[in-house]
Amino acid sequence: MADLQDWLEGKLRFDYGWLAKRLSGNDTLANRTHQAGPYLPKNFLFGLFPELNQPEVTNPYQWFSLRIDSHDDQSDVRVRAVWYNNKLHGRTRDETRLTNFGGMQSAMLDPENTGALCLFSFDKDESSATICSVWICRNQSEENVIESIIGPVEPGKILIGGSTLTSSQTSLPISLPRLHQQCRLNSDEIPEEWINEFPDPDRIIAKAMELRPATDQNLDNRLLSRRECEFEVFSSVEEAWLMERITPGISSIQQFESLAQTLLQRRRVRSGRSLELQVRKLLEEEEFSEDEHFAYNQRSEGNKRPDFLFPSAVAYRQPSFPKTRLRMLAVKTTLKDRWRQILNEAERIERKHLLTLQEGVSIAQFDEMTQSNVQLVVPRPLFEKFPEEIRPELQDVATFLEEVRDL
Repeated sequence: MADLQDWLEGKLRFDYGWLAKRLSGNDTLANRTHQAGPYLPKNFLFGLFPELNQPEVTNPYQWFSLRIDSHDDQSDVRVRAVWYNNKLHGRTRDETRLTNFGGMQSAMLDPENTGALCLFSFDKDESSATICSVWICRNQSEENVIESIIGPVEPGKILIGGSTLTSSQTSLPISLPRLHQQCRLNSDEIPEEWINEFPDPDRIIAKAMELRPATDQNLDNRLLSRRECEFEVFSSVEEAWLMERITPGISSIQQFESLAQTLLQRRRVRSGRSLELQVRKLLEEEEFSEDEHFAYNQRSEGNKRPDFLFPSAVAYRQPSFPKTRLRMLAVKTTLKDRWRQILNEAERIERKHLLTLQEGVSIAQFDEMTQSNVQLVVPRPLFEKFPEEIRPELQDVATFLEEVRDL
């Protein structure tokens, strides 16, 4: 890990603009898209390359130098920052990406890096040209090192820090939701006790459920919209909580570091538990009774505790209960190498169901999961992030719940 530690010390600086994201199937060549290359937000790229912001020009672009330092076989390449703006000219596209990586031989486009945590660090050289250094995490250990510094990076979310920010000159991680922030709470909507003592995850999720009631949304859309809403509620409460503590002034470096560590730790806790708690609430809302129709985080064997067992932990531990009527559901926001962790859980159940929000996997990784008897459960709106030939093999959330309801 020494190389990564040295790299982070050099690249995560106040005078560098950095951005962290997880590569989706539409970023890499996992989906074999025509215009492969990582999506980066418009405002971020416009700040680096003001010449991109030319709405009157169709698909304006800017060349710059980029190096993938995590992979020794990568030399400096000339890549394009391009604004696909043909929506302004009578068509449908409006997004900014980096392109011209040269195909699958680039680690950036390698389908096997779908889901990997990727950190971009931008700087200006002596000629004022923009240059970029990139680290694509090669394993879970590298992801842990980076997330211990900048906080968790979830699928579909982007963390930005450094001097390229226009709204704040701070190197603390700032998360930018993809969707419009309709669930953000104004200061007068946040209970005073939440400012004094940060609310636990269940209370945040309850607020998201209040703001995103079931109505006529299908289960898959409901899960995604509530998770997005919960993130916005969390962010607005976090901002109010932080402002209450920094407005009087920070008196020491130790106080600043303590606040920063508190924020990072709280974000890690939320990221680690949010999705499984959302699923638990969704089950209850769909009239699944805990301990009667499902078990949450209960023991299967020894110290093994699957996220969800159906119909109950008691049924699972009864040798006479038919194995064909048992199901388990593991919940992991991201996959990459994490999916193997579930293979030894709930030993009586041969086929493991795994719910994820990761935006795509490579065909090779999917084949390995299939051979290991893992069934991916993915909210249906995310199907388009997966290779086309994989999509018929995915199970959406509504279908899985019907399966366990019918047992």
